[in-house]
Amino acid sequence: MAWGRYKTQPAWVLGFHGCDRQIGMDALTNRNPLKASNNHHDWLGNGIYFWEGSPRRALEWAQAEHRRKPAKVPVPFVVGAIIDLGMCLNLTDRQACEEITAAFEPCRKLYEAQGVPLPENKGPRDKLFRYRDRAVIEFMHNMRAQAELPDYHTVRSPFLEGALLYDGAGFHDQTHIQIAVRDPACIKGYFMPLDDIDSEAHAA
Repeated sequence: MAWGRYKTQPAWVLGFHGCDRQIGMDALTNRNPLKASNNHHDWLGNGIYFWEGSPRRALEWAQAEHRRKPAKVPVPFVVGAIIDLGMCLNLTDRQACEEITAAFEPCRKLYEAQGVPLPENKGPRDKLFRYRDRAVIEFMHNMRAQAELPDYHTVRSPFLEGALLYDGAGFHDQTHIQIAVRDPACIKGYFMPLDDIDSEAHAA
């Protein structure tokens, strides 16, 4: 049975992007929109990354990035976005997971034919550096293009991250849903989040 008609999501979502204050203000004032990330470790592939419904998590990321690279993020900031998911590779959906699974073997064979090992996901516990996942997802997008199938506008997935909430828990304290927007037209507008994320990051 074909379920492709359900790949288009019926509702818009609110996403939150952690960044430097100047980058956020440029997006808010329409001077310069947010730019796509294309790092080799980006776990959902190329796109503009947002935390769905979680300004606090976006701020935590910006603050952590400030500690690592203060010149890159001088002032941690969060900008909100209204996102139309459009044609979405939604990794909470069984069919989407099967599509990525089907891309793995031909992706591996391509790397093998080129004499290059398939990248591996790296990092402790949460494996934050998703080199393999990015390679397989981008390969899957290329497969769709070659088959003249519709492009995905967004990629969406939950991510279990962080410490257990309590002994024996099945929940983690940094679990979130992340969205990679591949088509910037899916972003219908930017906004400044209200101050319920307990931060002075948005102070003038």
